[in-house]
Amino acid sequence: MAKEECPVCRGTGWVLEESQGAAAVAKRCSCLLERQGQLLLDKALIPQRYQNCSLENFEVHNDSHRHALKISRKFVENYPAQDIGLLFIGPCGVGKTHLAVAIIRELIQKKSAACSFYDFRELIREIQSTYTPDSAVSESDVLAPVFENEVLVLDELGAKRSSAWVEETIFYIINHRYNHKKLTIFTSNYLDSGDEEDTRQSFFKKSDFLKKGDDTLVDRIGIRLRSRVYEMCKVVEIWGEDYRKMAKQAGYRF
Repeated sequence: MAKEECPVCRGTGWVLEESQGAAAVAKRCSCLLERQGQLLLDKALIPQRYQNCSLENFEVHNDSHRHALKISRKFVENYPAQDIGLLFIGPCGVGKTHLAVAIIRELIQKKSAACSFYDFRELIREIQSTYTPDSAVSESDVLAPVFENEVLVLDELGAKRSSAWVEETIFYIINHRYNHKKLTIFTSNYLDSGDEEDTRQSFFKKSDFLKKGDDTLVDRIGIRLRSRVYEMCKVVEIWGEDYRKMAKQAGYRF
């Protein structure tokens, strides 16, 4: 079905704006900006489950949520002057992915920034699939948007246990973005137990989050990659009840 033509610009994408005592000036029609925004959203590869995530509908239940929301709003406000990414870290179901997606949606809609979303495990699988003889795409095809987009969300960092190949591949990606001053937003369920963490004010005790035998972030991604991520990002800790568990107990169905 053909798309309905804009009644303002008649499909040209331009409108004449007149001002008193001056010649009319051609300006972009708002419909073109809307189409460009939708195109950027489509290219961002945001999963269907998170399509409606926004900063406005993020649920605040405690001080860590409030702090994380404030940091997220500031990130959007400062862009493109923002010069450091974010690492949302905390247990499952506390809204880390919601905030990461909400940030890139705002950047796309308000600042026309090229952004993309990748699940850590899916990105690894996608790269590995290019090595098969019958693959129709190359590794460079997969990595092009990962390297080039202005803001990248890498969700569930550390979800796939590190191997030498995984560590080297992800370090290559992250180091490329670091060297080219591209912003990256990470989420991870794995808390770091480095000594420097003890010098920062924390919203929750590590003893409540880390149980004996639990992996830490450095266990999952290696010390070199962990060091680079911390150099690139402001760490934002979030704690609280699992939203998914709370919703299920309340009788909501997904």
